[in-house]
Amino acid sequence: MEQKIPFNAFLNMKVDSLGIGEAIIRIPSRPELTGDPFRPALHGGVISTLADTAGGLAVFTKLEAQHTASTVDLRVDYLRPGAVDEDLYARATVVRAGNRVAATHTVIYQDNEDKPIATANAVYNVVTRKTTPHTTEDA
Repeated sequence: MEQKIPFNAFLNMKVDSLGIGEAIIRIPSRPELTGDPFRPALHGGVISTLADTAGGLAVFTKLEAQHTASTVDLRVDYLRPGAVDEDLYARATVVRAGNRVAATHTVIYQDNEDKPIATANAVYNVVTRKTTPHTTEDA
């Protein structure tokens, strides 16, 4: 997930914690992630990308090997500007994981999870893979 998906590697995403139905992912700070140079503040696309990726990873922890998931809907509520010089974190929790859909809630924060810069709710489509699942070494 960190290296095999080029966009995640470009953003330098790191999985900090992974459990059944939960994931915490981090994007280390860097000036290229600035969206508003006058504040300065993080780009909203970086925030929503992290929320979607963390939610998807949390869903994957609940799926059987023959299943995969893709984003159907993502709603992000931006609560305050993100600082460009601080790492960005997302804690995603699976709210429901069914046979066809899964839903997540994600908190996006920097120095304090109790002061989120955004929250997100997402729905993922759960489908059976058309190819053989990847091995652990491929992940």
